[in-house]
Amino acid sequence: QVQLVESGGGLVQPGGSLRLSCAASGTISSINAMGWYRQAPGQERELVAAITRGGRTNYAEAVKGRFAISIDNANNMVHLQMNSLKPEDTAVYYCCADLTAWGRRYPELWGRGTLVTVSS
Repeated sequence: QVQLVESGGGLVQPGGSLRLSCAASGTISSINAMGWYRQAPGQERELVAAITRGGRTNYAEAVKGRFAISIDNANNMVHLQMNSLKPEDTAVYYCCADLTAWGRRYPELWGRGTLVTVSS
């Protein structure tokens, strides 16, 4: 079995920071890319940030300059440092990966999500 497990969500005041982490379990052969998406009630799922195994990154315009994504290839993990958080950042954040594990290709593997609430 291969899984993605997110952690680090919680309640934070506007202007505060949180660090999300996502760990991939299983016998991982390779990771092509990992990323973070988010979805608020009544909203469509949207890309927050993504990173390739080589370190190339892509960010949503709404989070540029505030969030930073990083990948730990040795430990099959990805992190999202979120600074200067705003109420509109409130959402369930999902980890997604394009990887190969246990001899199978998983082009779009999803975690269960972690809730981030930004409120005073």
